[in-house]
This record gives sequence, structure tokens and C-alpha cells, in this order.
Amino acid sequence: MRAILPPVLQHHLVALRMLLAFTVITGIAYPLLVTVIAQAGLSHQANGSLLTTNGTPVASSLIGQNFALPTKNPHGAQEPLRPDPKWFQPRPSAGGYDPLNSGASNLGPNNPALIKTIKGRRAAVAAFDGVPSSSVPADAVTASGSGLDPAISPAYAYEQAGRIARARHVDPAKVRALIAQHVQGRVLGFLGQKRVNVVELNHDLARLT
Repeated sequence: MRAILPPVLQHHLVALRMLLAFTVITGIAYPLLVTVIAQAGLSHQANGSLLTTNGTPVASSLIGQNFALPTKNPHGAQEPLRPDPKWFQPRPSAGGYDPLNSGASNLGPNNPALIKTIKGRRAAVAAFDGVPSSSVPADAVTASGSGLDPAISPAYAYEQAGRIARARHVDPAKVRALIAQHVQGRVLGFLGQKRVNVVELNHDLARLT
């Protein structure tokens, strides 16, 4: 006759079998299935939505980044980055587009420090792009919640077209046409606003010029 195990051991064996079964299902089978489906039908997105130049990954279209130049003072010390006039600029980032420092400034709209910062940014953007302060869009002077948003508004992209054309010595109409190709509509036709992925835009700008 088979020995009957004590109830406490029976419960432990049942729990062990359930643990092994769900480990196989949720820890091996399900991730493997999702990986196969993703690589088969959505390999670009599954691998990070990478942008490549000559076969070398140079950026991810999902994460914004600085398009700036390093500067040095007369003593050779490193100064803060300054925007490169040859590239479309992203919106400001509270974390400096550091993927390890994602987040917002957590300053409210009436915070004096934020108001002062926005005024300074507006004046700097207007001078940099050669446009009146009144034409500087809101996203040119405010950071996103993540600080890593790669999208800017079409208005901010078109506002930069003249400066890009001058810096690269190309026809402004070509720059505006490139922007138009990158304008994305609202999600599902009604969610959010129209946008331009500045990382993808700059990637194609390099090939245009």
C-alpha cells in the first residue's frame, strides 16, 4: 500500500507543483512566445526603434537627445553645452536628456523660478532662431514630464527652418518640405496633438544635406 503523506507535506507538494507549472508557463513559455511574435512582426520596435547610419546604430527614435556643441572657456575648462544651429533642437529637458535621470522639474505654473526660467528660455530661443519672442511656441520653453520626449510641435519645427537653412546653406523650401514629411497626426485621429519626432527629423536632415 502506498503510504499516505501527512497533510502538511501534501500541501507543500501541491504548492511545489503549482510553482513549477507557473514558472514554466509565465517564466519560459509566455516570454518566449511574446519574443517570437515581436521579432517576427515588430522587430524594429522590439529592438528599441533604433536609427542607423551606415549600419551603425546612432539613436533611438523613442528617446530625445541634445543636439549641441561642447564649449571651452579660455582656460580650457568645459562649459555647458550650447545648441548647434545646424540641427533642429528638442524641447528643454529637466534632466538634460540623461536617460538615467528621467523626470520633470516638479515646479508649478506659478512658481517664480519656473516663470523666470521660461522667460529666459523664450528670449534665448528667439535670439537663436532669429524670430520674434511672440512666435516662440510653448514647447520650445517648457520641458516634458519625462524629460526624454523626442517630439516637438510642428510650429516649433517650422520656426527653426530658417535657421537650419541658413546654417546649412540650403533652400528653406527643402527644409520645410522635410518637416512636412515628418508631421505625425493625432493618435487614433483624436488623441494628443500633431507632433514631429525631432530625432528622426535630424536623422533625415543629415542625409538631405
